[in-house]
Amino acid sequence: MHNQETMKREKADQIIPEIAMRGASMRDIQAKMAECENNEEEIMHREHEINLKVSNHSKIITSLIAGAMAGAVAKTVIAPLDRTKINFQISHKQFSFRGAILFLIDTVKKEGFTKLWRGNSATMVRIIPYASIQYASHEQYKRLLSRDKRKQHLPPHLRFLAGSLAGVTSSSLTYPLDLMRARMAVTVKSQYSNLWSVFRHIVKAEGVATLYRGFTPTVLGSIPYSGASFFTYETLKKWHAGYRDGRDPNPIERMSFGAVAGLIGQSASYPLDIVRRRMQTAGVTGTSHEYTSIYQTVCLVWRTESWRGLYKGLSMNWIKGPIAVGTSFTVYDISLHYLRSFTYFHVDDEDGT
Repeated sequence: MHNQETMKREKADQIIPEIAMRGASMRDIQAKMAECENNEEEIMHREHEINLKVSNHSKIITSLIAGAMAGAVAKTVIAPLDRTKINFQISHKQFSFRGAILFLIDTVKKEGFTKLWRGNSATMVRIIPYASIQYASHEQYKRLLSRDKRKQHLPPHLRFLAGSLAGVTSSSLTYPLDLMRARMAVTVKSQYSNLWSVFRHIVKAEGVATLYRGFTPTVLGSIPYSGASFFTYETLKKWHAGYRDGRDPNPIERMSFGAVAGLIGQSASYPLDIVRRRMQTAGVTGTSHEYTSIYQTVCLVWRTESWRGLYKGLSMNWIKGPIAVGTSFTVYDISLHYLRSFTYFHVDDEDGT
């Protein structure tokens, strides 16, 4: 309330001298102030018109559905690049674009074109609940952290915190699926035919605890990754709303905002991504006795591959990351807007949210 009064006084200080010089009366001044306030409310109304009509439990349902769609589309688009990146991350070979292209060509020759998407079904099993939980929990964390429920954007530090909490939540709840997906991506079909065979082999040969091997670097990495990604995307949307008088970004603009968010988020967390992949796949690469902790993994990579080993494949991530994150945010926003446009999810004003 104090902040609103302060803003009104500041706006009055700007407006009153300007129109008073033209000989305006106090009634004219009050009308001008009211017009400015109405313009601000109109901008906010256009941003939140649909969301304010949706109850909180309907927000959870629609964000879960939209998040699932966003994750599935984004991961399918970049699946071949993802498999290439993982292959280099877990090996001692130096990454290069030529090496990446040769890996893709070799995979097509030996296993066929569709094998570039090997492990994508396992990815879907993991990414659909992961993205659903991440987007839904992000919206709920924003709601919990917001002092004014009718405002879309949090202060910068809370914007980062909401994204980080969403990343930790989704990573924690879906981690075993991520590990099994990584195992499938780096092995031939004769070794693991499906996700269930990966699960059975790990439990039987390595123990249930192995399903959480690499969990700590994954959760730690999700803090800067999700925090920076959501913070950047939300900030760019906020700037856009201010610059374009509250107009929603078009799909190309959303894709661009998401691409920037993905570039920053993945660059911030990449070394921990290397560590988690090495720990996740140690059981099938014969290095389970070497990659037993974050510290030992970092030391071994540094000693054998220098500091560059911790950023191996980052240039590939600068290609696939912006595509994946941009696609994900765009599909999520468009899907969410479409779902919430149905009156089925709307509530009457007296019902509240």
